[in-house]
This record gives sequence, C-alpha cells and structure tokens, in this order.
Amino acid sequence: MAEQIDVWSTEARELMPGFNGHFVHSERATLVYWDIDLDAILPEHSHPHEQIINVLEGTFELVMEGTSHILGPGDVLVIPGDIPHSGRAHTGCKIIDVFSPVREDYR
Repeated sequence: MAEQIDVWSTEARELMPGFNGHFVHSERATLVYWDIDLDAILPEHSHPHEQIINVLEGTFELVMEGTSHILGPGDVLVIPGDIPHSGRAHTGCKIIDVFSPVREDYR
C-alpha cells in the first residue's frame, strides 16, 4: 500500500555532529534527507549498502578511494557497498542519501 510522507515534518535525528537526518524506510531501501552544518566532518567509514548521494543545496566534498569529489546542487555520486569514504561540508548542505538494502542501524 502506498504511503505519502511529509519528510520535513518527521523528527530529525543527529547521527553524528552536524548531520541531522529525516529517515524514510521502505521494504528494500532507506532514504535520508540530511541537513548538514558548515564544516561538518563525515569520518571515514564503509558499509555493505550501496549509497546514492544527491546534493540539493550547498557544497560537499566526498573522498572515495583516495579521489576527492566536490559535489554541488544537482550532483549525484554512487558509492558501491564496502567502499571506504569520508567527507566534509564546505557550506551548509541539504543532501538526499538512498541506501540499499535498508539501513537497519538507521531505524
């Protein structure tokens, strides 16, 4: 059954300093709408989930396999599962992340 969700009215959770997320989970994927503070740091990590990053506002630098990607509005980057990555917000940002399969740790 289809469910319409006003994601911005859901309660935001700060999973790490400067990363406030609104979470939507389906049967097969997790969608996160992030509000990210200026200079917030994403420590290097990896996970088995495929991740698709879509920048809506701001500039975010993501480092994957030693390559820096400067992402701005409209940019999309796909991170395969188990690939270490890190990042930093050059400005305040709004980013959508899609993870597949579901991020049970984000429930």
